[in-house]
Amino acid sequence: MSALSDLKRHLRPGQVYRRKDLARWSNAVDRHVRQLLDEGRLEKVSAGVYMAPRQTRLGAAPAKPEKLVETFLGDDRFLMVSPNAFNGLGVGTTQLYNEPVVYNRKRHGKFTLDGRVYDFRMRPSVPKRLSKEILLVDLLHNLDRLPEDKSAVLPRALERAKEMDRSRLAKAVQDFGSARAERLLSPVLERA
Repeated sequence: MSALSDLKRHLRPGQVYRRKDLARWSNAVDRHVRQLLDEGRLEKVSAGVYMAPRQTRLGAAPAKPEKLVETFLGDDRFLMVSPNAFNGLGVGTTQLYNEPVVYNRKRHGKFTLDGRVYDFRMRPSVPKRLSKEILLVDLLHNLDRLPEDKSAVLPRALERAKEMDRSRLAKAVQDFGSARAERLLSPVLERA
């Protein structure tokens, strides 16, 4: 069996691979990747990151964003947040966003993966799951980046914070918050 055939045998539709992953199964990875790209067996999604396309009856399906980000980072410790989720807090935000934010411990900046822009932001601590408390802390941290009127959103956000579980909110501020979020939420967290 040729080295290229061996590499093809390891590819799984819908999976995302780094160049170093493919190098494990190839003795000439750059040449083989170029051949697989020409054949349509791989698609380049970013520098050194490739996807084996998954065919549906409607054509090639894109890779799952979580899989793209995990492969790009080489790490599964990240939290992907769409600022659209702020709209669900009921604090007066209504904008729709096209750029997910990826909190992680490795990369910072805007990167295009499979034609979509992701805003990577490094944080020393990244929660495993998104909760309404973490979302509120994130909203307060990013208040100046929002196109809505800050003077209208802030009081509603602080009122919403009063309805949340105080211990979970305090933990979200401690683990994920900024000095700004901590300062804004301190009156809510200190009341008995």
